[in-house]
Amino acid sequence: MKKREIGNSGMYVSELGLGCMSFPDNLEEVKNIVDAALHAGINFFDTADLYAAGKNESLVGEALKGRRDEIILATKVGNRMIQGEDGWSWDASKAYIMEAVKDSLRRLGTDYIDLYQLHGGTMEDDVTETIEAFEALKKEGVIRQYGISSIRPNVIERFLTNSSAVSVMMQYSLLDRRPEEWFPIIHEAGASVITRGTLAKGLLTDEGLTRVKNMDGFVAYDSAGLKKTVGELHETANDMHALALAFNLKEDVVASALIGASSKDQLLDSIVAYEKEVDQSELASIVPLTEAHQYEQHRL
Repeated sequence: MKKREIGNSGMYVSELGLGCMSFPDNLEEVKNIVDAALHAGINFFDTADLYAAGKNESLVGEALKGRRDEIILATKVGNRMIQGEDGWSWDASKAYIMEAVKDSLRRLGTDYIDLYQLHGGTMEDDVTETIEAFEALKKEGVIRQYGISSIRPNVIERFLTNSSAVSVMMQYSLLDRRPEEWFPIIHEAGASVITRGTLAKGLLTDEGLTRVKNMDGFVAYDSAGLKKTVGELHETANDMHALALAFNLKEDVVASALIGASSKDQLLDSIVAYEKEVDQSELASIVPLTEAHQYEQHRL
């Protein structure tokens, strides 16, 4: 599997990254997924302290025991669990980040995190304080690099402008092209995009035509528009899954396209699709079938 550098970080990640949020609540099943990913050459694993209230980090840590030097490990911070409740509150303060990282390290079973990401962000945050926390952790060697996971252009621009962040995680796919408007800004900042939602909730896989029947729109598509677009995509594509991955990876600013997997078979489907050669003329012909929507809120 090919690798790309995240920004100017010196960290090279596999073009397909494994988003761990949808892992099953079973360690042996998780180990099977992780083993298959490593065997295929996937070296980038992304989780968050929010997922399953921290248990996801613990599962990832257990599954990767003894393999830490083989992988680039990413997690996220900012969503503070409320003691005794199911919900969480937003906390991007330096004090919280400096404490939360210790819990993530313990759950992950490691003494450093390769990529530590702010899991959201608002314009009300004290961005200077947030960045100070990441820079302090980087200086201490607790994290190697940091970035942000957000779809808010104004938050992203402020964070990049005032920091040495190397990555921006954004929902991006053939059916959600909103981030394209901001790719030049991210590139100019010396950072890379990590895509999530790469397969648009399965709409861009073989199950797409079935899944779309039960969906009442997606992003800026209304129900009718979504069904029409998904239908045209599947009618035109030789392999929708392969085209969806190739679409994201055609952008130089994209370092890795995250795929989720709740089973080994689901992961293998994406690996097979990635390895399939995609004709660039087919890719070029399918893009006009979709719309390049723009973010309506949180503008610069």
